[in-house]
Amino acid sequence: MKKVFLGFFASILLLSFGCQQNSYQDNETEVKEEDRLAEDIKDVSTIENWALEEDSLHFGKIIESEGSISMDDFATKIEGEDTLRVKIEAVATEICQKKGCWMKVETSEGKSLRIRFKDYGFFVPKDIAGRNVVFEGIAFKDTISVEELRHYAEDEGKSEEEIAAITEPKVKTSFIANGVLIK
Repeated sequence: MKKVFLGFFASILLLSFGCQQNSYQDNETEVKEEDRLAEDIKDVSTIENWALEEDSLHFGKIIESEGSISMDDFATKIEGEDTLRVKIEAVATEICQKKGCWMKVETSEGKSLRIRFKDYGFFVPKDIAGRNVVFEGIAFKDTISVEELRHYAEDEGKSEEEIAAITEPKVKTSFIANGVLIK
């Protein structure tokens, strides 16, 4: 009787393990399909927040490059304004290497403009520096706290001495994008 029971128990374990193995293989196939579709996208946390269209990648709201302005035009338009709704085309110069939760572009004055993403609702790939990007949203004058400046410096990989040296808030032009197009 013990042999029958042990044999029955062993059969159940083998069947159970076999079902789990098949389930794992099915999930692995699904992941491979997503990887194939997103071959240019690395470390994007949610698939729902991007779209592939021809040679372009969209993150957040789907936007087109039509109607975008250059950084030179942006510098002229933002002058004297507190807030400006705008679509800009520029070259990404730096991206948050932790999550892709912000990117920078160079302004016409040779400074950097940090672009954050609306409601922290999407991220961009961390390897897009040097690529043309179009981003749409709101530019505004913002006082950036010491704590936030230190957080950004940490994201940028700055040394502890450089981070500790940040003791004053800064007033800068900030940008919250609701959509990004990577060309």
